Amino acid sequence: MFENQYIQERIKKSQELKNLGINPYPNEIPKATSSKIFFDTYSYVKELPEGERKDTTQECTLKGRIKLLRIMGKAAFAKIEDTDGIVQLYYSRDDLPEGYYNNIKKLIEVGDIVVATGYPFVTQTGELTLHCSSFEIVTKTIFPLPAKFHGLQDPEIRYRQRYLDMIMNPDVKDIFVLRSRIVSLIRKFFESKAFLEVETPMLHPIPGGANARPFITHHNALDVERYLRIAPELYLKRLIVGGMEAVFELNRNFRNEGMDHTHNPEFTMIEFYWAYHKYTDLIDLTQELFAYLFRELELPTTLPYGEFEVDFAIPFAKISYTDALSSIGNVPIDVVNDKTKALKYLKENGIEVDKNLSLGYLQAELFDTFVESKLINPTFITDFPIDISPLARRSDSNPNIAER
Repeated sequence: MFENQYIQERIKKSQELKNLGINPYPNEIPKATSSKIFFDTYSYVKELPEGERKDTTQECTLKGRIKLLRIMGKAAFAKIEDTDGIVQLYYSRDDLPEGYYNNIKKLIEVGDIVVATGYPFVTQTGELTLHCSSFEIVTKTIFPLPAKFHGLQDPEIRYRQRYLDMIMNPDVKDIFVLRSRIVSLIRKFFESKAFLEVETPMLHPIPGGANARPFITHHNALDVERYLRIAPELYLKRLIVGGMEAVFELNRNFRNEGMDHTHNPEFTMIEFYWAYHKYTDLIDLTQELFAYLFRELELPTTLPYGEFEVDFAIPFAKISYTDALSSIGNVPIDVVNDKTKALKYLKENGIEVDKNLSLGYLQAELFDTFVESKLINPTFITDFPIDISPLARRSDSNPNIAER
């Protein structure tokens, strides 16, 4: 049966529910508890003597999407999922209002959202379950979910229909939850250090603060072009000039460039500025931030990423730009420090660049080609060429590098 036939069948079942006087999309639903609270509250039922593992004096209401459904004649089991996890429901012809079970058993399907009320009991297999006295469909799902056995495997569908990916792959939802916690903790950390969170303009008269292609839009009221910001740097620095000594912004940025697993045209970025402090102080604060996040989230400091194990243990590695080129990128030191040799080396490696580029920009080409992909663990790259660092302070000891 093709997908559109499944959809038509579900639409038909939705209408049958309405014909029975059952609204498959009610405006009001009973208040319900979460699966976690259910398990925490009624875990004692599992400790009761054999044959008595139920508590009919307790009443609980649960809600969630049906992930698994087993109908066995006069009774049925359903596994439903909410934000906290999966819980099992048991409902039967004898426990529901007369005729209700027979009416709905052929109309309810995996993917539907239900609300059920009943008492806790333990099945013969030892699973804490809700024995339902009421069972209500609150959302009849029209589009069928992918088959559970095969799951959702098409990357295109997973990325374009994230809601479906979250339904079929609970670990994806866990990532969303973890991200939200990380953002919240970052704010908490900077506020604890007396930083002030600010919001700076998203529409800029000129693209600045980073080297990236911007998105361009038109401001109708002013009849001028505006650019979605590629970075908040220029406005944050103005706040420092205005007397705010410690500011941060955790917000969206937009860059009209390529898309892959490491780049997205819109992304969230934390950027902070701290008056009367050197870049080495910012390095220390960044490490303190990561230590705080891993501690609060109770994460191991070594995490898998693709084929690698990334080590977030403090302190992070620190290496200068030119040292990284020679020791990590294996670029000969004489090439690193000589424009003519750098041009020749790039050409020999199939990289065509403008021969009028300065040495600093050639070093940047070398870095992007030979170093960046080899940086697996968190690493502070310092002493950037001044040519590619127009917004950073020039070093007092070496005018060719920036304190960045």
